Amino acid sequence: MKVYRVGKTRYANDLTGEGAKLHGGRWNHIMTACIYTSESRALALLEYTVNVNIEDIPRSLSITTFEIPDDMAIQELSIAQLPGDWKEFPAPSSTKDFGTGLLDGANFPVIKIPSVVVSQEFNFLFNPKHPDFRKIKIIDVKDLVYDVRIKST
Repeated sequence: MKVYRVGKTRYANDLTGEGAKLHGGRWNHIMTACIYTSESRALALLEYTVNVNIEDIPRSLSITTFEIPDDMAIQELSIAQLPGDWKEFPAPSSTKDFGTGLLDGANFPVIKIPSVVVSQEFNFLFNPKHPDFRKIKIIDVKDLVYDVRIKST
């Protein structure tokens, strides 16, 4: 299965989860490594867009394509399994606690979780601490020109 991440070009080949570890995210606290990906390029772009201010969008963006092996164990979560306030903005501590618990447990290399932006679609969280994570490969990195009309008023 292919999944996608939009981000700064200098981090396009990062497999450490350092960005999420340094800054935290909806599903992880600071100091917990995680790589956020999406099931489609469009969802990856939407997820990036809702998490960045227009003035902070760099000129050098890339879209990274990852390959998850077909036989890889994936923890699939439904909306009913998520904290009740999982869609709140900014991300509440309950979602960070929930996701960090899953990542720290390292039971799965990949967690499939509904997107806050489009809850019928899914994001895939990678856990770099899981021993099987090394089987996930970057298969493509392409430059991405951000269309500012997406964020214009």
